[in-house]
Amino acid sequence: MSNQLETERARAAQWFRDLRDQIVAAFETLEDTHSQGPMAKAVPGRFEVSQTKRHSDDGSDAGGGLMSVMRGGRVFEKVGVNVSTVFGSLNPRAQKAMAARGVPGIDSDPRFWASGISLVAHMQNPHAPAVHMNTRMFWTPGAWWFGGGSDLNPCLEYPEDTAHFHATQKAHLDPHGPTLYPELKAWADEYFFVPHRGRARGVGGIFMDDRNTGDWEADFALTQDIGRAFLPAYVPLVEKRRGQNWSDADKDAQLVHRGLYAEYNLVYDRGTKFGLETGHDANAVLMSLPPLAKWI
Repeated sequence: MSNQLETERARAAQWFRDLRDQIVAAFETLEDTHSQGPMAKAVPGRFEVSQTKRHSDDGSDAGGGLMSVMRGGRVFEKVGVNVSTVFGSLNPRAQKAMAARGVPGIDSDPRFWASGISLVAHMQNPHAPAVHMNTRMFWTPGAWWFGGGSDLNPCLEYPEDTAHFHATQKAHLDPHGPTLYPELKAWADEYFFVPHRGRARGVGGIFMDDRNTGDWEADFALTQDIGRAFLPAYVPLVEKRRGQNWSDADKDAQLVHRGLYAEYNLVYDRGTKFGLETGHDANAVLMSLPPLAKWI
């Protein structure tokens, strides 16, 4: 395996694009099959797809991707599924941050390549949980790693929904070793904690970063299974909850919880910070923000 990992990078980027296609199709099917309950008579939502472009300081191509956003659906109030592959040289601030994390050689050679998928769904029905999922690969001349995970963010928690989400993730991770799911679950509990509020933003999930065991194939397989776990972990919850009636108090609780989600993403989220630091399309980076939120 060469230090450039050109073939491996291409495989990872293609996987993220394939996973995006699967999720977009599944979410549009959820819109089409919503036949009973609130908003069932509304028009099914569809994704609007646009290309994103990134340019280096000298104007040269620095990658891009696809931004797919559905707004005002009858199940999804707003959902974005983005994929991107970007490359170039880190700006001094991002370079310094990477060096502080211990990335070897980045202080003298700021070149990088990154590819990934990022998803955030905000629901019409307060009983249906919001969700986040992201997986990615990062490469520099001196290092490579995978990262990502998924976490469930209900404003009205149902313990059986939380149990299903976690059990599905565990089933997909257990083939990679019995200690992996507990480790990634604990990491998610720590990473998705909102310090200034003294609480978690949701009911957790799995999360990893800087994943490099020295075995690219094994780490890629794990990253793929994190992605494969997402739809069976999440879609049944939406199918179960999208038809429930909701009250004004339920909707109010949803809007307040969205405020917590927005605070986390703007203050702490690594992906948001990296995307803005490296000049990626701001609309794509901030796609995760809810359409409406409330602070009290």
